[in-house]
Amino acid sequence: MDGLEFLRSIADGRTPQAPISMTLGFTLIAADPGRVVFEGETGEHLYNPMGTVHGGYFATLLDSALGCAVMSRLPAGMAYATAQLNVNLVRPATEATGKLRVTGTAIHVGRTIGTAEAQVVGVDDGKLYAHGTTTCSIFPVPAS
Repeated sequence: MDGLEFLRSIADGRTPQAPISMTLGFTLIAADPGRVVFEGETGEHLYNPMGTVHGGYFATLLDSALGCAVMSRLPAGMAYATAQLNVNLVRPATEATGKLRVTGTAIHVGRTIGTAEAQVVGVDDGKLYAHGTTTCSIFPVPAS
């Protein structure tokens, strides 16, 4: 399968979500060429010592959406790895924030490098919580 076919198989339940998604409670809900959408629910289990959702949760949501946006444009037999991740945290989230939606969009996908941008927005309040960018290395799937 190419990257888009694989991601769509996850979104429609034919392929399991990635283990990190199950651990942190977020899911891939849509995949189109160059664009993916994840959703995750906030909760106290994600809190840092300050009583807000840990920045690492936002970083993980963004890294997932950014990388998958690049993946959605990859042909069969190609893979990616995050080479650079930039995260901007705009406002804190709490359990009361509810569901977050992360939309990742590929900017450039070439033979060896891909770039993307993404935003984390509250589903209920429409507010921006975080945004970020990535640079991904693109390479042939290693032989097993």
